[in-house]
Amino acid sequence: MSIFSRNDARTAAPTGAAVNPEQAALTGDYTIDPAHSTIGFVARHAMVTNVKGGFQDFTGTLHLDGTDPSRSTASLDVVMDSISTGNADRDGHLKSADFFKTDEFPAMTFRSTQAEALGGDEYRITGDLTILGTTRPLTIDLEFNGAAKDPFGNERVGFEGKAEILRSEWGLTWNAALETGGVLVSDKIKLNFDISAIRNA
Repeated sequence: MSIFSRNDARTAAPTGAAVNPEQAALTGDYTIDPAHSTIGFVARHAMVTNVKGGFQDFTGTLHLDGTDPSRSTASLDVVMDSISTGNADRDGHLKSADFFKTDEFPAMTFRSTQAEALGGDEYRITGDLTILGTTRPLTIDLEFNGAAKDPFGNERVGFEGKAEILRSEWGLTWNAALETGGVLVSDKIKLNFDISAIRNA
């Protein structure tokens, strides 16, 4: 995962060129703060409405390289039993063998393989997403929300991200047909990320 200083649309400086000091100052290792971050998803239900949910237990790290964005990285581990949609029966079904099989596959992981700056505050990270033991590529579009020092002296960076997947590509194929046509749960799932990360001491 890679960033430049806010509103700086330049790409990485060529060898020998001057480096933006604000950009370079962001270089370092960061730990995602789960208390101020969210990992959410949206699924279409019965073809007429959206069901929103998220994960309450996760850990992750970032390495940001302000002088060469392509060398930035991200890692995320999600506890699948922490899934929450605001309905206990639905959450139980999602943890069951019909969906995530959390007893057999307790974690979902993401490991970045590529990062790039798109200009302005826009970035893109590509990596390997593993669900149910199946690993497939995932691309996340990111917006950098800025960097700041909080009242406790922590240096923070923030991002918003979004992506879409077809759950069937990870073996999540359970569904039920509707009498009016269509299916109960959409194959397309929207992923949403709000990330606050603290620079390591």
